[in-house]
Amino acid sequence: MEEERRILFGKYEMGRLLGKGTFAKVYYGKEITNGESVAIKVINKDQITKRNGMMDQIKREIAIMKLVRHPNVVELKEVMATKTKIFVVMEFVKGGELFAKVAKGKLKEDSARRYFQQLISAVEFCHSRGVSHRDLKPENLLLDENGDLKISDFGLSALPEQLLQDGLLHTQCGTPAYVAPEVLRKKGYDGAKADIWSCGVVLYVLLAGFLPFQDENLMNMYKKIFKADFDFPPWFSPESKRLISKLLVVNPDKRISIPAIMRTSWFRKNFNPPIGFKIDEPINDDEEETPGTPETPKFFNAFEFISSMSSGFDLSSLFENKRKLRSMFTSRWSVTEIMAKIEGIGKEMNMKVKTTKDFKVKLQGKTEGRKGQISVTAEVFEVAPEVAVVEFCKSAGDTLEYNRLYEEEVRPALKDLVWSWHGDNNNNSISTINNNINIINHNHDNNNNSNSNISDGSFGSDCDCESI
Repeated sequence: MEEERRILFGKYEMGRLLGKGTFAKVYYGKEITNGESVAIKVINKDQITKRNGMMDQIKREIAIMKLVRHPNVVELKEVMATKTKIFVVMEFVKGGELFAKVAKGKLKEDSARRYFQQLISAVEFCHSRGVSHRDLKPENLLLDENGDLKISDFGLSALPEQLLQDGLLHTQCGTPAYVAPEVLRKKGYDGAKADIWSCGVVLYVLLAGFLPFQDENLMNMYKKIFKADFDFPPWFSPESKRLISKLLVVNPDKRISIPAIMRTSWFRKNFNPPIGFKIDEPINDDEEETPGTPETPKFFNAFEFISSMSSGFDLSSLFENKRKLRSMFTSRWSVTEIMAKIEGIGKEMNMKVKTTKDFKVKLQGKTEGRKGQISVTAEVFEVAPEVAVVEFCKSAGDTLEYNRLYEEEVRPALKDLVWSWHGDNNNNSISTINNNINIINHNHDNNNNSNSNISDGSFGSDCDCESI
């Protein structure tokens, strides 16, 4: 079959060539099962392995695209490979580059504002993930069928591990007309602040139809950038000029920040913050209980209990296809007391709370985060008559927002409840806890003259958590 129409891994039909670069070609494709359009980037392994550091750069770009899942960022769907090629399957954005619009002339202020709002929303999200793009320009801003902006091309992007000991980036990269002055100086720079300068240049271009810094001689252009030497066309509104004047500030420490940008009246006009993801598990007050729910909590699988007590024993990655975001601890409190305590913590944090008969407490935030409202499920298991395991799972919402909420509010509030945290090195050792459980079971046997119901490992725990 011809390469242009071949079937890829039985999942995608590859079609026409969309574009090509030094090391890759991009094809139009369709997912066979649902007919969804995709873009498939085909990278030749032989070519990139011959160039030092190129494979690392591609791996970093893929890792970054997995991190920055946002409505205004081109979505990475999956990555596949053969012995000779890497196939990167991405969202197909068919509206073309924003550059094509600007090439026809300046945009109306409301249109420029809408694109700038979406750009800043996406850049702010990337920065919250520790990602700086470092090559923001209209050529790397695509438009979908609804006219919404999508940031693309993370090939020059940086992660925190690329910072040197001074906490700064030192690689000179980007497109000269859009690059920040501190990048050109070769003395180190903050990637996020450099991105903000580039956003300022993009906004100027959208409103003017041409660049703020331009000269046939590259060195003369750099001199203009170092001095922020530019003029405003007469049609710029006073508010847009004020904002651009704060964006294109030579000193990065005095340059406006993204939160400050989002507080300006010019930016706030008709601004609708994007909510990227809906709540996976909404808490419904009218939700009916499942018939036949147990009157006592499930026993925690013995193997799972032992492995949960130390990160060194955590073998879950061998059995789970997807990593789940969860935390566990043991408690000497009764199940009823644990449920009441968690319910009380949720109410104190102004969260919506629902308890179920199967010993779960569902907590849901009332405010919208980056990916909707945070939703958390706590489930109680019995290990022995006087020992319980409590498992917390993020059911919906943004992972970083959940981590902050859990570490700064939930975990401190659970202090009195906890006997031992999962994986904490400074907690009781596994042997100590196991000995204590044996003593508890022995005392329970003597008091009741019967065998305690310790799980034989035939009952596992299922936690319906959202994949990260």
